[in-house]
Order: sequence, then structure tokens, then C-alpha cells
Amino acid sequence: MALLSKKNRPVIGLDITTSSVKLIELGRTGSRYRVEAYAAQPTPLNSVNEKAIIDPDAVGEAVRIAHKRSGARARDAAVAISGDAAITKVIQMPSNFQGAELESQVELQADQYIPFPMEEVSYDFEVIGPSDKDGEMIDVLLVATRTENVEMRQAAVEAAGLNPRIVDVEAFAVENACELMRHQMPDEGRDHSVAVIDFGATTTSFSVLRDLKVLYTRDFAFGGQQLTEEIMRTYGLSLQEAGRAKKEGGLPSNYGPEVLDAFIDDMSQQVSRSLQFYLASGGGREQPEAILVCGGCANIPGVADLIQSRVGIPTSIGDPFGNMKVASKAKAAGVHKDATALLTACGLALRSFD
Repeated sequence: MALLSKKNRPVIGLDITTSSVKLIELGRTGSRYRVEAYAAQPTPLNSVNEKAIIDPDAVGEAVRIAHKRSGARARDAAVAISGDAAITKVIQMPSNFQGAELESQVELQADQYIPFPMEEVSYDFEVIGPSDKDGEMIDVLLVATRTENVEMRQAAVEAAGLNPRIVDVEAFAVENACELMRHQMPDEGRDHSVAVIDFGATTTSFSVLRDLKVLYTRDFAFGGQQLTEEIMRTYGLSLQEAGRAKKEGGLPSNYGPEVLDAFIDDMSQQVSRSLQFYLASGGGREQPEAILVCGGCANIPGVADLIQSRVGIPTSIGDPFGNMKVASKAKAAGVHKDATALLTACGLALRSFD
């Protein structure tokens, strides 16, 4: 199994996080995509820590249950490692290098860019195209991670009885998935910069795309679990009770003004701070022309409006299924309810069509 591996289809997109396993299978007719199967399953407690899999057997059992519930036919899976666990570098190679010669030259250069012993690393590369810096060179994307990051995901997928065929990087999966949200972007993203912020359970990723290609990405520790923990502290609930109450309601009347409003304010501050980091990251950076908010926290009423009022950029809730049909067995209500949290899973499932 190789990073960035292609030509293995169809595949299930499998997003494994601290809070849940999300599994989705996509089909396509012409240019229209369709959700064939979907299910989510809570991740066993302490089996995943900040996107690192600690207990692959426990995670595998959650994946097995999700796969069975979804009714997915595909048994090949695409999973992703987090951006901070991956090393990505664009390197230049002579354009006359091809095949085995290119592979051997990339291997020779790889240890210059990878700060770990090569025997501890899994890596892959992909030719991007002619280099803008030198007409006689090509740009090659080099991606590497510690082998243990690959092996733990492989073990979890295999424990579920599935075949791990692709290991991607979350930032690339998000870039892939943004193709499904272009209907929400100015001029469908052409010649425009759009920020996508994906609020996870414990980690949030902030990306800026230009022409639907990622220019900048940053992961940071912030997510919906902080709200769950605040509910737990405020109302004396267990973590599981607090999580259920957050999703299903039934909390006291002071929940909004005393707990939720403060969390929404924190969310908008995180967006504002991320924009500042982006603008300071290189010369010529300009404010994105739109923001799409994704992740479970995007379902909180009023989030997009508050972020827009704070940063002054048109903001909406990202919906990768806005132009997509849903097969009857995929249960459309559940798909649309969880839509904002399925960006990574969708991006992985789209690898079926590479």
C-alpha cells in the first residue's frame, strides 16, 4: 500500500477521528455523483488520540459495524493521515527522467527533505507537471510520513475485514472534496480564493484554495469536544451524556447564553486568527473572497452569520451534497444531517474516480 496510490477502485472513503468513524461510498453517472452508502459509528473511547490510532482492533470493530450498517458493496478503503503527520515538498527533477529512473532519483533526494531515518518512513511521489522555475525541469510532489502512521491505519482497516488500498493526506482529501462545493463558491472557484474551515472533534483544519487548489493549510487544536466538555462541567453530566445532549437537545434554558454563545465566539475568533496567520504567511496574500464552514460545529445555528460579521467575508455552511443524489439505502436524512462533517470522507471516496 502506497501513499497517494491510484488505480484502485471503487473505494470507500473512511474518515477516522477521535469522536467517530465516518464511511461513505460514492457512485457517478456522467458528471453527477451519487451517495451509494453512508454510516457513522462512534469511535471507542481512548482508541484514537488526536488523529493517531492507539487501538487498531477497537477502531476496526467500529469500522466493521459502520460498513455493515451502510450496506456498502466496496471493500477497498481510502484513509487519510493528518497534515501535521505528513511531510509534503515540491521538488524539481529533470524532465527527461521517467519511470524507474525518476523513482530512483526521487529516492536519492528524499532523505534531504525527510527528518527521519528512511527505514522508518513511508513515502510516495506524484508528477505535477512542468516547473514554472525551469522549463527543463518538472515539479514532483513528495509526500512522506512515519511508517507507523500508515501501519496503524492499515491494521484498523484490516481488523474490519476491509482492504486498505489508499493512504492520503487530509489536506489533499479536502481539496478533492471542494470540487463538490464549487456551486457555493464565487464563479465556482475559478480565479477566486476561498477559505474552508473544517471543525472536527479535537482538531480544526483551515485551508485557503485558489482555483480549487490548496494554497495554504493549517491544523490546530480546537473542536466540538471542547463544547461537550463544557456542557459536562456545567451540568454535571458524563461525557457521553453531554455529547448526546449537545446533539439531541434538552439542556436547561441557560445553555445558550452561558455555554453555547461563548463557544460560538471562540469559533469565530479561531477563524479570525487563522486568517491572520494566512495573510502573514507570504507576500501578496489577500483576504479570501468567501468562507465555507464545515465540520459538526457548522450545524450550530447562527455560526456562519457570526463569523461573517466578525471577519467581514461572506460566509456559508459547506455542503458537499448540494448537487448530489442519494441512493435510497443511504438514508438521505442522515446523509444531509451529517453533510458538513463529511468533507474528508467525501474527498477520500472521490479517489474511486482518479
